[in-house]
Amino acid sequence: MHISGSTQRPGEWLLLRGMRSQRELDRVYSGSVFDTRNMTKDLTHTDASGAVRMVDVGDKPSTDRRARAEASVVMSASTLELIRTNALKKGDVLSTARLAGIQAAKQTGNLIPLCHPLMLAHIDVLCALDDTLPGVRISTEVRCQGRTGVEMEALTAASVAALTVIDMAKAVDRSMMIQSVQLIEKSGGQKGDWKRPALPE
Repeated sequence: MHISGSTQRPGEWLLLRGMRSQRELDRVYSGSVFDTRNMTKDLTHTDASGAVRMVDVGDKPSTDRRARAEASVVMSASTLELIRTNALKKGDVLSTARLAGIQAAKQTGNLIPLCHPLMLAHIDVLCALDDTLPGVRISTEVRCQGRTGVEMEALTAASVAALTVIDMAKAVDRSMMIQSVQLIEKSGGQKGDWKRPALPE
């Protein structure tokens, strides 16, 4: 998000929102993470006039596609303990979030306007308690045999699972925050494999 006329550097709003550390932000500007040389020159979802379009994938070969994504929900330690002991009135938070993520991945083509509906072969959503956050860490994996990737399906699963955690626990903690919804890796397709670089220790 860049405001016209602002001196704000690209990505700085992430730091202001608490979604990146200064170290991460420095890496964005150094090019080790945000390297435009690895990006395609043209956006594929726009035509010559700039209007949005759905990409024609009919001529692409069908290959094995895989993507992994993550998200975190940060909350108070007391809320985390209520989830751990299954003491919330709505019931089992982690199981509900997992099912919501699976369902969301299957509905990605209906939620994201220019995504292709895909016949998914595998969806896995893992929700784990993490005392260091404190909160819930969510990891997803989606696979299919198709002409386009499953990155958005993995990201949608992680996002909706995180939203479901908040819905299940918002009665006791309205300060919960979703962080770090991100693609971790993808494989398959003409552009090959990609993996998010690890932050240095």
